[in-house]
Amino acid sequence: MSARRKFQISEMGLDRLFGVHDSNLRELERHLKVRIHARGGNVTIEGSPEGARRAEEILTTFSEYLQRDIPFGEGDFRSALTRPWEASFTPAPSQAASAEVLSTGDKEVRPRGPNQRLYLEKIATCDLVLGVGPAGTGKTYLAMAAAVSALLSRLVHRIVLTRPALEAGERLGFLPGDMFEKVHPYLRPLYDALYDLLKSDRAARLIERGQVEIAPLAFMRGRTLNDAFVILDEAQNTTAEQMKMFLTRLGLKSKAVVTGDITQVDLPPGRVSGLIEALEVVGALEGVAVVRFDERDVVRHPLVQKIVRAYDQFDSQRQLGAPEVEAE
Repeated sequence: MSARRKFQISEMGLDRLFGVHDSNLRELERHLKVRIHARGGNVTIEGSPEGARRAEEILTTFSEYLQRDIPFGEGDFRSALTRPWEASFTPAPSQAASAEVLSTGDKEVRPRGPNQRLYLEKIATCDLVLGVGPAGTGKTYLAMAAAVSALLSRLVHRIVLTRPALEAGERLGFLPGDMFEKVHPYLRPLYDALYDLLKSDRAARLIERGQVEIAPLAFMRGRTLNDAFVILDEAQNTTAEQMKMFLTRLGLKSKAVVTGDITQVDLPPGRVSGLIEALEVVGALEGVAVVRFDERDVVRHPLVQKIVRAYDQFDSQRQLGAPEVEAE
């Protein structure tokens, strides 16, 4: 059965709503199996009753966001498409203005999708949060935004950012330069996120004053991190011993966020990932939250979402022992 829906939306910001060369409309058509005709603010949608209804809801809701100057990006639009509407990114218009916003002084960061919103809620209310999922889901970036916001609001005295320099391992001594030059390439993603949230001169001053510390995980041993917001990135590449060491560094008035993708463990064969073990050992403790992301939460290039899904399907088939196709 086919349905035809006609409605009007504000003509303010139509270029942004419809996308470059109507790319957003084409996305709606492809995902919802509908046809959309738009002439200014007059829109007609043809397709199944459910598809046409959902397309109208998405367009009218994001149109209201434009009118109310509520920011959204391509990732938000894709999230509304790839998740069931009832659980999608888009809150009801009456709730949109109260959606949590993290201010880093130079930038405002909003959650994109229900998992990102849940993630920020858990970071705000729990002392330890484990964020697990594929690349591009905002695990590290949102944790960094929450840390910067907490620092600027004086909820913590400092930020400590760390990740394992796995590729260097015991071979650091063979790399050129001093210790900073040896490990800096492995910490570069943390610097990138920080400088995206803060102007470069401001970030540099915080680092110079010691209010933001970026160091390899090995440098955490023997320390107690009080009054700090601590982020452990790429945690899937920690050993069980390293993870225990890190988790026991947490001091008074401190908060820790651990992020990683358990499908991309680079440890040598036979070594247990510290993140995988931590999920089992401490994941259910009071004060600890686990937030799991999937490919639908990817907010990078749309192709990344498809790549993650393709690899998940490939791994599932391999685990099931699907026969390999021989080349002719």
